[in-house]
Amino acid sequence: MSKLFAVIIALAAANAAQAAPAQDEIDKLLHQKGLVARLGDSIQHATNRAADLVVNAMDAVGVPYRKGGNSADTGFDCSGFVRAMYQQTVGMILPRRAEEQAAATEQIEKAELQPGDLVFFNTMRRAYSHVGIYVGDGKFIHAPRTGAHVRVESMKVSYWEKRFNGARRVLDAAPQEQISTSRVTTRESVAPRSYRLGGTFSQPSVPATQLETKTALGQGI
Repeated sequence: MSKLFAVIIALAAANAAQAAPAQDEIDKLLHQKGLVARLGDSIQHATNRAADLVVNAMDAVGVPYRKGGNSADTGFDCSGFVRAMYQQTVGMILPRRAEEQAAATEQIEKAELQPGDLVFFNTMRRAYSHVGIYVGDGKFIHAPRTGAHVRVESMKVSYWEKRFNGARRVLDAAPQEQISTSRVTTRESVAPRSYRLGGTFSQPSVPATQLETKTALGQGI
């Protein structure tokens, strides 16, 4: 099964899951005609790792929000969801808190967003207090808040447009065995090049052995 076909199946399942009566009006955006096809086209032009990441994230649609949660079994908060998806799919250990994830990744322009990139929002009157994974076509997947579930939403909705705080791209880093409270790591033992989940290979902008964050790991938002 091609990755694009797998993505389309996952997106269709996500649409069905979000049709539950408990979902608010924002989720109705997922039923716009052609949504699955448009996202499929976006992901087709992304790297294989970005497609894998989006498919894995879509599998978590419907998992309940839980403050401090970092697994599908117990629930996710926003940063716990992002961290789990990157660890499970790409083999990278991101920092635990949303603002730490922003500090440990490469800043990009909103117009440069590609599937697999991170999007940040100011939802608690402080910068980078909420994070999600961009899936294409102006939409992102995230764990919203207490009482809600992992779902896909449009960044064009007024609430998210007003609170958009920046976009980030995750680059390759150090082997997982070297994980510490101040590093982002990957399972690869050697990383001569960096990868951009939504783009192409390039020379690393930071040393491949480590990517320092500003603060120690903490509980998620």
